[in-house]
Amino acid sequence: MGKTLVLAEKPSVARDIARVLGCRQSGNGCIIGPKHIVTWALGHLVTLADPEVYDGKYQTWKLDDLPMLPKQMRLVVIKQTSKQFKAVSALLRSPDTKELVIATDAGREGELVARWIMQKAGFKGTARRLWISSQTDAAIKAGFQNLRPASNYDNLYHSAQARSEADWLVGLNATRALTCKYNASLSAGRVQTPTLSLIVSREEEILKFRPKDYYTVRARFGEFAATYRDQNGNARFSRKEHADEIAAAARGGRAVLSEVKKEYKHSPPPAAYDLTELQRDANRKYAYSAKQTLSLMQSLYETHKLLTYPRTDSRYITDDVVLTLPDRLKAVAVGPYRDAAQKILRSGPVATKYIVNNSKVDDHHAIIPTDQFVNLSALSREERNIFDLVVRRFFAVLSPAFEYEEVSLRLTVGKSCFYAKGKTVLKPGWKELYGQSDEDEDEDGNDSGRLPRLKQGDALSVSACDVTAGKTKPPARYTEATLLTAIENPSGQVDDRALKDILESTSGLGTPATRADIIEKLFGSFCIERRGKEIHPTSKGKQLVSIVPSDLKSAELTAKWERRLKLIESGQASGFEFTSDMREYAARLVREIIASDSKFTHDNITREKCPDCGKFLLDVNGKKGKMLICPDRDCGYRKSVSVITNARCPNCHKKLEMRGEGDKKMFFCVCGHREKLSDFESRRKTTGAGKRDVEKYLQSQKSQGGSGNTALADQLAKWLES
Repeated sequence: MGKTLVLAEKPSVARDIARVLGCRQSGNGCIIGPKHIVTWALGHLVTLADPEVYDGKYQTWKLDDLPMLPKQMRLVVIKQTSKQFKAVSALLRSPDTKELVIATDAGREGELVARWIMQKAGFKGTARRLWISSQTDAAIKAGFQNLRPASNYDNLYHSAQARSEADWLVGLNATRALTCKYNASLSAGRVQTPTLSLIVSREEEILKFRPKDYYTVRARFGEFAATYRDQNGNARFSRKEHADEIAAAARGGRAVLSEVKKEYKHSPPPAAYDLTELQRDANRKYAYSAKQTLSLMQSLYETHKLLTYPRTDSRYITDDVVLTLPDRLKAVAVGPYRDAAQKILRSGPVATKYIVNNSKVDDHHAIIPTDQFVNLSALSREERNIFDLVVRRFFAVLSPAFEYEEVSLRLTVGKSCFYAKGKTVLKPGWKELYGQSDEDEDEDGNDSGRLPRLKQGDALSVSACDVTAGKTKPPARYTEATLLTAIENPSGQVDDRALKDILESTSGLGTPATRADIIEKLFGSFCIERRGKEIHPTSKGKQLVSIVPSDLKSAELTAKWERRLKLIESGQASGFEFTSDMREYAARLVREIIASDSKFTHDNITREKCPDCGKFLLDVNGKKGKMLICPDRDCGYRKSVSVITNARCPNCHKKLEMRGEGDKKMFFCVCGHREKLSDFESRRKTTGAGKRDVEKYLQSQKSQGGSGNTALADQLAKWLES
C-alpha cells in the first residue's frame, strides 16, 4: 500500500505539516511517516527557460533577432535548487506514491510553484489540494479533513501561468530591444518601469515647483495661542501687509470666547502588520531598506521561529488563530514586554474586531508573534528592532482605542476670529504602548495640545500677536517607506475608474514578496540612488523613462492584466488567448522601440578605460558607495572607488567613507576628518569592544550551548539597544 506525498512550498511549512501528520523519519529532501511523506520546494524549483534555450542565436543580443516569441514556452529546473528538485521528482515518480497533496501556499503563485514541478517531473497521478490560510495545528488538521480535488484549481493555475508567460514575453523583449537600440544596459518591465516612472515624475514635480511666500497670524492669550482664519477658513495671507494689519488691530486688544465646542473622539488601534507596512515602518524608524527588513523577517521566521510568515499582504487573522493568542502573549511576556502582555491577558477577551476578519485573509494572515519561547539575547540588534516593531503592533491591535475629548475654541478680537483646538486624554489605550504625546501641531501652527478650562463668553487679553512668514513646500522625494506606499497604491497613474478599482482591490504593483526586489533592482541597475533616506533618479533613470513606450510607464498595464487574469481564474476567459495577445503586444513594443527617434547618452562617462574591453568607464553611485562600471553589458567590469562603511567618525560620529586600495586605504568624513586605515585600526584596539563585537560575543555564547539568559547577557543586550 502506497503513501500520500505532500508537497509544501517551504521547509518550515513542511516541518509543521509533518509534525501534525506524525512524520518523524528524515529522508532525502523529505520527512517520512507511517502514511505520508512530506517534501518541499524552496520557493520555485522550476522556471521559464531563458531565450538561449530556444535558439542558440539568442546568446548574442541583436535587434534583428527580435521579437522572441516561442510558440510553446519551456520549463527548466533552477540550477541553484536542482538537488531538491531531483529529490521531489523521484518521490513524484515513485511507484510507492499513492497520491499527491498540493500544500503550497494558497494562492496564484503557490499554485504555479506546485504545477510547474508536477509538469517538469511528469507526474500523472491523482492530486488533491490543501487550502488553508494559517499554519496552526488545528488549521492543518481541518485542512486535511477537507482536501479538495486539484482540478478545482486548474483555472487558478492557468491564470498564474498566463501572468508568468506574459511577463517573460513583454519584459525580456522590451529589455533586449532597449539595450540593443541604445547600446546601453537598459531594463524594462511591467512593474519596475512604472515604479521608476513614479520616482522620475516626483523629481520633475520638485524641479518645476516654485515656492510662494505666505504669512500667518498667531495671537497669544496667556497660556495658549490661536491662529487667525478668514470666513473661508484660510489661515494664510499672500500679502504681508494684510497680515500686518490683522496683527496690529489685535495687539493689546480684548478677546471674547464666542464659541466652545467639545467633542468625544476615539482613535482605534492600527491594524496588525503585513509585510509592506512593516517595511515602511522599519524604513521610517531605522532606515532599513525593504530588502533588509524582509531578510531580517525571514531570519525571525525561519531561524528563531518567533514571528509568523512574513510574505503576507493581510493585516488580519482568522477565527482559528484566536484560540492561540493567549499562548502567543505568554511567549512574548519577557523583558520589556512583560507588563504589557500580562495587562492584555488580564483584561480579556484578547481578540478584538481590529484583528479578526476571515474575509480579509487570503494566502496568509497578518504578521504576529508565534508561541515560541523568546530569548531576546539570541537576537542581533537589527533582529530585535524588527521584533520590537511587530510585538508592539501586536499588543496595540489587542488593546482598547485611544479615547479623548477634543476642544475647539473661537475667539473674536474686534472683527477678527482666531481659532485653537486641544484635547484631553480620557483613556490612553493603545497609544500608551508607544509613549505617544497627546500634543501635536499642524503646519499652520494650530495647537492640538492642552487648553485651560474656559467657558463661552469669557473675556481674555491678547498678550501678543505676531506674523510668521513661510514658504510653500514642494512634494517630498520618495523614501523607501513612501515608495512602498506608492507601489501598493498606484491608482494615481490611472484615469479609468474601473481600472483604479482593480488596482485598489489587488496588491497594486507587484506583491509584498517582490516589491523589495524591484526596488533593489532599480538601485542595482543605477536607475536610482539613495541620498540619506531620499531616493533620487539618476540621469540613466530619467532617460530610460523618456524612451520607454508609454504603455510600460503606467500601472494601467497591470490593471488591464489583472482584469483579464481574474476572468481566467473564474473560468470566463482563456489563458491561451491572453498569452497570444501578449505575443502580439510584445512584438508591437519591439517595433515601437526600434522606430523611436529618441536618444540615450551617458553623461557620467570618465576618461578611464575598462581594462577588459577598452571602453570608457562610467562613474556611478552604487548602494554602498561610488563605482566605475563598464557600459558594455557583455563585459560587466566593475571597480569600487569608495565604500560607505559602518565605521564612525570620532568627531561627528557619521559613517566614514573608505577610499583607495591596499596600503593606501583611507577613511574620509563629510566633516573633513581623514584617517589611514592602519591608524583607525590602532585607535579601535585602544577604545575597546564596540557593539558589533558584543553581538558576535552573544552569538558565540549561543552557538556554544549557552542559554544567553545570564545577567551579563541581559545587560549587554540592553546596551545594544541604547
